[in-house]
This record gives sequence, structure tokens and C-alpha cells, in this order.
Amino acid sequence: VQLQAFGGGLVQAGGSLRLSCAASGVTLDYYAIGWFRQAPGKEREGVSCISSSGSSTYYSDSVKGRFALSRDNAKNTVYLQMNNLIPEDTAVYYCNMVIRNRNYWGQGTQVTVSS
Repeated sequence: VQLQAFGGGLVQAGGSLRLSCAASGVTLDYYAIGWFRQAPGKEREGVSCISSSGSSTYYSDSVKGRFALSRDNAKNTVYLQMNNLIPEDTAVYYCNMVIRNRNYWGQGTQVTVSS
């Protein structure tokens, strides 16, 4: 099982990015997917999560109203649309899934928001 996160980059405050989490070796249809981020000197924090069906989503207070999760099970990919980015969103973003109590992480993608 491998997860690959990509789509990060450098963007000005107020801009947008879309992160993708693509899976191989597993069919995402049956699993919830989470996004986490880790800023320099800070602990990794949960940002958002989407249920296996896509019908339920969770967002942390810091991103609610600005980020949106979606999934395309046909492409085995989950997307994190990030709008109205602020410098505090600067971090390495990771996608995550849990299979039989084992955590799988993508390699992380850097998001940098300049003021």
C-alpha cells in the first residue's frame, strides 16, 4: 500500500492550491482518508477527513470554510482544495489512511504561503 501526496507549492496569501492523494496497492473506496500538516517546530495536526463514501467530512476550526475535501474513487484519489490561503497554512501536508489499525502515510507535500 502506498499513498502519494502532491500538488503543493508556493502561493501568495489569498491564493488557492489543490492537493491530491493518490493510492496504489489498495482501493480507496472502503477507507476514510485524512489530511494532516506539520509546520516547522510544531506537532503534526489533523486538518481534514473524509469518509469512505464521501458523504461525511471533518475540518479543523483553522481551515473550516476555506478547505474542501472530495474524492474520486474511480481515480483512487482524494483531493484537498485549499482556498483563501494564509501564511499560517504553511506546512508539509500528509495524507493518511488506516487499514487494520496500521497507519499509512503519504510522503508529504510542501505548501508555502507568502504574505
